[in-house]
Amino acid sequence: QVQLVESGGGLVQAGGSLRLSCAASGRTFSNYAMGWFRQAPGKEREFVAAISWSGDNTYYANSVKGRFTISRNNAKDTVYLQMNSLKPEDTAVYYCSLRRSARATTTRYDHDYWGQGTQVTVSS
Repeated sequence: QVQLVESGGGLVQAGGSLRLSCAASGRTFSNYAMGWFRQAPGKEREFVAAISWSGDNTYYANSVKGRFTISRNNAKDTVYLQMNSLKPEDTAVYYCSLRRSARATTTRYDHDYWGQGTQVTVSS
């Protein structure tokens, strides 16, 4: 079994920054893509960013492009999400995900494991 543990969420003012981390442990696979999704109250879980195993390919939702950066450290089995210029509409629970494939995807149902989520709140 794979465990994903997110950290780094919190309360920040609009225009501020946060850095989320997600550490994978347990039965990790040799090559796996990872992603970040978020869910605001009363809304569906939506794609935020994804990164391939090699880190060469990254994908972003249009709403965060240019403000968020996804990266990974395979030696530490950890993926990061640097969030800059935060807006109140970025407020949500952010979930880390793992896909048992080296190729990244933006589709929620293609991911196999999920973390418990970390709350990000952006005040105006």
